[in-house]
Amino acid sequence: MTTALITGSTAGIGAAFARRLAADGHNLVLVARDTKRLREQATELHDRHGIEAEVLTADLATDDGIEAVAKRLSDRKNPVDLLVNNAGFGNKGRYLDVSMADELKMLKVHCEAVLRLTSAATEAMRERGRGGVVNVASVAAFVPRGTYGASKAWVVQFTQGAARDLAGSGVRLMALCPGFVRTEFHERAGMSTDNIPGWMWLDADKLVTAALADLSRGRTVSIPDPRYKTLMGVVKVMPRGLLGGVSSKTGRKYGPQ
Repeated sequence: MTTALITGSTAGIGAAFARRLAADGHNLVLVARDTKRLREQATELHDRHGIEAEVLTADLATDDGIEAVAKRLSDRKNPVDLLVNNAGFGNKGRYLDVSMADELKMLKVHCEAVLRLTSAATEAMRERGRGGVVNVASVAAFVPRGTYGASKAWVVQFTQGAARDLAGSGVRLMALCPGFVRTEFHERAGMSTDNIPGWMWLDADKLVTAALADLSRGRTVSIPDPRYKTLMGVVKVMPRGLLGGVSSKTGRKYGPQ
Protein backbone atom coordinates (compact mmCIF):
# COMPACT_ATOMS: atom_id res chain seq x y z
CA MET A 1 0.00 0.00 0.00
CA THR A 2 1.24 3.49 -0.80
CA THR A 3 1.33 6.36 1.70
CA ALA A 4 0.13 9.94 1.28
CA LEU A 5 1.02 12.83 3.58
CA ILE A 6 -1.50 15.68 3.75
CA THR A 7 -0.92 18.99 5.52
CA GLY A 8 -3.96 20.82 6.81
CA SER A 9 -5.77 17.50 6.72
CA THR A 10 -8.53 18.06 9.27
CA ALA A 11 -10.76 20.40 7.27
CA GLY A 12 -11.75 21.52 3.81
CA ILE A 13 -9.71 20.43 0.81
CA GLY A 14 -7.22 18.56 3.00
CA ALA A 15 -9.99 16.51 4.60
CA ALA A 16 -11.44 15.78 1.16
CA PHE A 17 -8.06 14.50 -0.02
CA ALA A 18 -7.83 12.33 3.10
CA ARG A 19 -11.28 10.82 2.52
CA ARG A 20 -10.64 10.09 -1.14
CA LEU A 21 -7.15 8.66 -0.69
CA ALA A 22 -8.24 6.49 2.24
CA ALA A 23 -11.18 5.19 0.19
CA ASP A 24 -8.72 4.32 -2.58
CA GLY A 25 -6.66 2.26 -0.12
CA HIS A 26 -3.76 4.60 0.64
CA ASN A 27 -2.22 4.78 4.09
CA LEU A 28 -2.07 8.34 5.40
CA VAL A 29 0.10 10.70 7.39
CA LEU A 30 -2.24 13.40 8.66
CA VAL A 31 -0.69 16.76 9.54
CA ALA A 32 -2.34 19.69 11.33
CA ARG A 33 -2.05 21.74 14.51
CA ASP A 34 -4.96 20.21 16.46
CA THR A 35 -3.97 16.82 17.91
CA LYS A 36 -7.49 15.98 19.07
CA ARG A 37 -9.01 16.55 15.63
CA LEU A 38 -6.17 14.63 13.98
CA ARG A 39 -6.73 11.60 16.20
CA GLU A 40 -10.47 11.65 15.60
CA GLN A 41 -9.89 11.88 11.85
CA ALA A 42 -7.31 9.07 11.89
CA THR A 43 -9.64 6.78 13.86
CA GLU A 44 -12.59 7.45 11.56
CA LEU A 45 -10.59 6.81 8.37
CA HIS A 46 -8.99 3.67 9.80
CA ASP A 47 -12.32 2.24 10.95
CA ARG A 48 -14.11 3.08 7.72
CA HIS A 49 -11.48 2.07 5.17
CA GLY A 50 -9.07 -0.25 7.01
CA ILE A 51 -6.04 1.89 6.24
CA GLU A 52 -3.26 3.01 8.58
CA ALA A 53 -3.47 6.68 9.52
CA GLU A 54 -0.50 8.24 11.26
CA VAL A 55 -0.93 11.49 13.19
CA LEU A 56 1.71 14.24 13.05
CA THR A 57 0.94 17.43 14.97
CA ALA A 58 2.84 20.37 13.47
CA ASP A 59 2.45 24.12 13.05
CA LEU A 60 3.87 25.03 9.65
CA ALA A 61 4.21 28.66 10.70
CA THR A 62 7.19 27.55 12.82
CA ASP A 63 10.60 26.14 11.95
CA ASP A 64 10.09 23.22 14.33
CA GLY A 65 6.80 22.32 12.67
CA ILE A 66 8.23 22.43 9.17
CA GLU A 67 11.27 20.42 10.23
CA ALA A 68 9.12 17.71 11.84
CA VAL A 69 7.17 17.18 8.64
CA ALA A 70 10.29 17.37 6.46
CA LYS A 71 11.90 14.68 8.62
CA ARG A 72 8.91 12.39 8.08
CA LEU A 73 9.03 12.99 4.33
CA SER A 74 12.74 12.10 4.30
CA ASP A 75 12.20 8.74 6.01
CA ARG A 76 13.47 6.16 3.52
CA LYS A 77 12.22 3.20 5.58
CA ASN A 78 8.63 4.46 5.60
CA PRO A 79 8.40 6.34 2.31
CA VAL A 80 5.73 8.85 1.37
CA ASP A 81 4.50 8.36 -2.20
CA LEU A 82 2.24 11.43 -2.44
CA LEU A 83 2.57 14.79 -0.69
CA VAL A 84 -0.37 17.18 -0.58
CA ASN A 85 0.76 20.62 0.59
CA ASN A 86 -2.64 21.97 1.55
CA ALA A 87 -2.09 23.97 4.76
CA GLY A 88 -2.90 27.65 4.37
CA PHE A 89 -5.01 30.56 5.54
CA GLY A 90 -6.21 34.04 4.63
CA ASN A 91 -5.89 37.39 6.40
CA LYS A 92 -8.83 39.76 6.69
CA GLY A 93 -8.00 43.31 5.65
CA ARG A 94 -6.32 45.30 2.90
CA TYR A 95 -2.58 45.80 2.52
CA LEU A 96 -1.18 47.78 5.49
CA ASP A 97 -4.29 46.92 7.49
CA VAL A 98 -2.81 43.47 8.18
CA SER A 99 0.06 43.29 10.65
CA MET A 100 3.53 42.52 9.34
CA ALA A 101 3.67 39.50 11.68
CA ASP A 102 0.58 38.03 10.02
CA GLU A 103 1.90 38.79 6.52
CA LEU A 104 5.18 37.02 7.29
CA LYS A 105 3.32 34.10 8.85
CA MET A 106 1.38 33.67 5.61
CA LEU A 107 4.58 33.63 3.57
CA LYS A 108 6.07 31.10 5.98
CA VAL A 109 3.16 28.69 5.52
CA HIS A 110 2.38 29.30 1.85
CA CYS A 111 5.94 29.62 0.50
CA GLU A 112 8.72 28.51 2.83
CA ALA A 113 6.89 25.43 4.11
CA VAL A 114 5.88 24.43 0.57
CA LEU A 115 9.47 24.82 -0.63
CA ARG A 116 11.03 22.86 2.22
CA LEU A 117 8.45 20.07 2.27
CA THR A 118 8.39 19.67 -1.51
CA SER A 119 12.19 19.48 -1.52
CA ALA A 120 12.28 16.87 1.25
CA ALA A 121 9.64 14.77 -0.46
CA THR A 122 10.94 14.94 -4.02
CA GLU A 123 14.52 14.18 -3.04
CA ALA A 124 13.40 10.86 -1.58
CA MET A 125 10.95 10.24 -4.44
CA ARG A 126 13.61 10.85 -7.10
CA GLU A 127 15.80 8.19 -5.49
CA ARG A 128 12.93 5.69 -5.80
CA GLY A 129 11.99 6.86 -9.30
CA ARG A 130 8.35 7.56 -8.44
CA GLY A 131 6.10 9.85 -6.44
CA GLY A 132 3.85 12.86 -6.65
CA VAL A 133 3.32 16.27 -5.08
CA VAL A 134 0.17 18.40 -5.14
CA ASN A 135 0.73 21.98 -3.99
CA VAL A 136 -2.58 23.66 -3.30
CA ALA A 137 -2.57 27.20 -4.71
CA SER A 138 -5.61 29.23 -5.84
CA VAL A 139 -7.05 31.03 -8.83
CA ALA A 140 -6.01 34.11 -6.86
CA ALA A 141 -2.52 33.30 -8.18
CA PHE A 142 -3.53 34.68 -11.58
CA VAL A 143 -4.74 38.12 -10.49
CA PRO A 144 -2.86 40.97 -8.76
CA ARG A 145 -4.38 40.83 -5.32
CA GLY A 146 -2.21 41.34 -2.25
CA THR A 147 -0.07 38.95 -0.26
CA TYR A 148 -2.44 36.01 -0.54
CA GLY A 149 -2.52 36.06 -4.33
CA ALA A 150 1.21 36.75 -4.50
CA SER A 151 2.02 33.79 -2.28
CA LYS A 152 -0.18 31.51 -4.37
CA ALA A 153 1.41 32.82 -7.57
CA TRP A 154 4.75 31.81 -6.07
CA VAL A 155 3.38 28.30 -5.44
CA VAL A 156 2.29 27.97 -9.08
CA GLN A 157 5.58 29.25 -10.52
CA PHE A 158 7.69 27.17 -8.14
CA THR A 159 5.72 24.00 -8.86
CA GLN A 160 5.91 24.42 -12.63
CA GLY A 161 9.64 25.08 -12.50
CA ALA A 162 10.34 22.14 -10.22
CA ALA A 163 8.21 19.90 -12.44
CA ARG A 164 10.33 20.81 -15.45
CA ASP A 165 13.56 20.19 -13.57
CA LEU A 166 12.33 16.77 -12.43
CA ALA A 167 10.91 15.72 -15.78
CA GLY A 168 11.83 12.13 -16.57
CA SER A 169 12.57 11.29 -12.93
CA GLY A 170 9.24 9.57 -12.28
CA VAL A 171 8.20 12.37 -9.89
CA ARG A 172 5.12 14.42 -10.78
CA LEU A 173 4.36 17.87 -9.41
CA MET A 174 1.13 19.82 -9.81
CA ALA A 175 -0.21 23.13 -8.56
CA LEU A 176 -3.93 22.88 -7.74
CA CYS A 177 -5.79 26.17 -8.27
CA PRO A 178 -9.36 26.08 -6.96
CA GLY A 179 -11.78 28.96 -6.57
CA PHE A 180 -14.18 29.34 -3.65
CA VAL A 181 -14.64 26.03 -1.83
CA ARG A 182 -17.07 25.37 1.02
CA THR A 183 -14.58 24.90 3.87
CA GLU A 184 -13.62 26.54 7.18
CA PHE A 185 -11.24 28.89 5.34
CA HIS A 186 -13.34 32.06 5.41
CA GLU A 187 -14.73 31.43 8.88
CA ARG A 188 -11.25 31.09 10.35
CA ALA A 189 -10.21 34.36 8.71
CA GLY A 190 -13.30 36.13 10.02
CA MET A 191 -14.64 36.75 6.52
CA SER A 192 -18.34 36.82 5.66
CA THR A 193 -19.39 34.65 2.70
CA ASP A 194 -22.95 35.93 2.40
CA ASN A 195 -22.13 38.07 -0.62
CA ILE A 196 -20.41 35.33 -2.65
CA PRO A 197 -22.67 34.16 -5.53
CA GLY A 198 -23.81 30.57 -5.29
CA TRP A 199 -22.40 29.63 -8.70
CA MET A 200 -18.86 30.44 -7.52
CA TRP A 201 -18.80 27.74 -4.85
CA LEU A 202 -17.08 24.41 -5.49
CA ASP A 203 -17.55 21.06 -3.75
CA ALA A 204 -14.35 19.86 -2.08
CA ASP A 205 -14.85 16.18 -2.89
CA LYS A 206 -15.52 16.84 -6.59
CA LEU A 207 -12.52 19.16 -6.65
CA VAL A 208 -10.25 16.43 -5.31
CA THR A 209 -11.54 13.91 -7.87
CA ALA A 210 -10.72 16.34 -10.69
CA ALA A 211 -7.32 17.19 -9.18
CA LEU A 212 -6.22 13.55 -8.89
CA ALA A 213 -7.33 12.96 -12.48
CA ASP A 214 -5.23 15.91 -13.63
CA LEU A 215 -2.23 14.63 -11.65
CA SER A 216 -2.53 11.23 -13.31
CA ARG A 217 -2.57 12.97 -16.70
CA GLY A 218 0.71 14.68 -15.90
CA ARG A 219 -0.62 18.23 -15.74
CA THR A 220 1.48 20.73 -13.78
CA VAL A 221 -1.39 23.16 -13.17
CA SER A 222 -4.96 22.12 -12.41
CA ILE A 223 -7.97 24.46 -12.42
CA PRO A 224 -10.53 21.80 -11.55
CA ASP A 225 -13.78 23.33 -12.75
CA PRO A 226 -15.07 24.59 -16.13
CA ARG A 227 -16.45 27.80 -14.58
CA TYR A 228 -13.09 28.87 -13.24
CA LYS A 229 -11.25 27.70 -16.35
CA THR A 230 -13.46 30.08 -18.33
CA LEU A 231 -12.85 32.93 -15.89
CA MET A 232 -9.09 32.41 -16.00
CA GLY A 233 -9.24 32.37 -19.80
CA VAL A 234 -10.81 35.83 -19.67
CA VAL A 235 -8.19 36.97 -17.17
CA LYS A 236 -5.40 36.05 -19.58
CA VAL A 237 -6.66 38.45 -22.27
CA MET A 238 -7.61 41.37 -20.00
CA PRO A 239 -5.26 44.40 -19.92
CA ARG A 240 -3.18 44.29 -16.73
CA GLY A 241 -4.29 47.75 -15.62
CA LEU A 242 -7.96 46.89 -15.96
CA LEU A 243 -7.39 43.50 -14.33
CA GLY A 244 -5.75 45.16 -11.32
CA GLY A 245 -8.74 47.41 -10.76
CA VAL A 246 -11.27 44.60 -11.14
CA SER A 247 -9.33 42.19 -8.90
CA SER A 248 -8.91 44.87 -6.21
CA LYS A 249 -12.64 45.57 -6.12
CA THR A 250 -13.52 41.85 -6.23
CA GLY A 251 -10.93 40.95 -3.62
CA ARG A 252 -12.29 43.49 -1.13
CA LYS A 253 -15.77 42.15 -1.71
CA TYR A 254 -15.15 38.39 -1.74
CA GLY A 255 -11.68 37.15 -0.93
CA PRO A 256 -8.64 37.18 1.34
CA GLN A 257 -6.02 39.88 1.06
